[in-house]
Amino acid sequence: MTCYSVCSKVNCENIETKVYGKRLSPIAILILLTSFLILPNVNAQSYDPWRNTNQRIFAFNDYFDQLLVRPITLTYTSLAPRLVRQGVGNFFSNSRDINIAANNALQFKFQAAISDAGRVVVNSTIGVAGIFDVASSLGLDKHEEDFGQTFGAWGLDTGPYLVLPVFGSSNLRDALGLVLDTAFNPIQYLEEASLRLALFSAEEVDSRSRLLALDELVSGDKYIFFREASIQNREYLVNDGQIEDEFGDF
Repeated sequence: MTCYSVCSKVNCENIETKVYGKRLSPIAILILLTSFLILPNVNAQSYDPWRNTNQRIFAFNDYFDQLLVRPITLTYTSLAPRLVRQGVGNFFSNSRDINIAANNALQFKFQAAISDAGRVVVNSTIGVAGIFDVASSLGLDKHEEDFGQTFGAWGLDTGPYLVLPVFGSSNLRDALGLVLDTAFNPIQYLEEASLRLALFSAEEVDSRSRLLALDELVSGDKYIFFREASIQNREYLVNDGQIEDEFGDF
C-alpha cells in the first residue's frame, strides 16, 4: 500500500486495508481488539511519539513504492485501456461494499447500509461480479466506511500516529480496525493462496493508479506531508465531512 495509502479513503480511493495472502484467526482478532480497549486516551493530531520508527518505515514504504509499485502501475496504466481499468476498479470497489455495508449498520446508518447491500447484490449479478457499476445508475450511492471509522463514531480515540509497513499512514485505532476490515474482505476467503495474493496485488496496483496524479503535489518534508494529510483525511471521514470550526463564532 505504501505511503500513498494516506489518500486511499478519500475516493482517490481507499487503498483498502488487507493482509496479503494470509487469513487472521478469531483469536488474533480478539487479542488485538482487547489490547485496543485499554489504549491510553491519546490525540493523534498532537502525538507522533514513535516518529523515529515511523520515519524509518515510511522510508522503506517509499522505497518499495518507487522501486516496484509505481513502475508496475505506470506500465499498467500505459497498457490497459481506460475501460479495462475502470472495470478492474469497479470489481474491487464492489468487494469493499460488503465491509462498508457492515460498518454503516454498526454506526446505525441503516439507510446507507441498505443501499450498500443493494449495491453488492446488483453489481455482483447484473454488473457481472462488480465489473460494471450498475447500482450507481439505479441511484444506490457509494459510501466510504471502515472499522476505524466505526470505532471513531463510537467515540474511541485515534491513539498515536502510526506508519505500517506496506500499508502506510495510519493510527493505532485504524490499525486495529484493519484487522476486521481484512476479515470482511471476500477475497480473504478464496481457497487458493496464490489467487488471493494475485488479487490483493492487483487491487494495490489499481488503487495506486488513481493516485499517480498526487506525485506532483507532494511538497516539503514528504513524511510530514503524508502524516498531516492522513490525519486530516481520517478526521474528515470519521466526521462524515463535518469538520469542527476551531475559530468558533467571531
